[in-house]
Amino acid sequence: MNILIADDSSTMRRIIKKTITSLGEHNITEAEDGLDALKKISTTDLALDLIMLDIHMPKIDGMKTLVELKKNPATASIPVIMCTSDSDKEVVIQCLRDGAADFIVKPFNAETFSEKVSKVIK
Repeated sequence: MNILIADDSSTMRRIIKKTITSLGEHNITEAEDGLDALKKISTTDLALDLIMLDIHMPKIDGMKTLVELKKNPATASIPVIMCTSDSDKEVVIQCLRDGAADFIVKPFNAETFSEKVSKVIK
């Protein structure tokens, strides 16, 4: 599986990467913000199976990145899980309306995270 993790926190990217790799062998690409994620997606031939997006990032936030991904026919079918400390119900609803496959609130426990990721990448 090829997975992109976009989060402005290197610590959070490391935690997410460690949790995902505990589920099995995965190719992980990291991005520091939404702009970096969009650039990496457009400049690589990597067929992504999952994108993990933080909402609060510099340059382009996760919600705008999600909208851009879903507008592009080349990336619209890639499942996206939003991963953020923002548990506002309106934010969750908007992400799901915009096409997110699921939503994980930080801090998360490894079991819940693993269940959500496994469900989406099946």
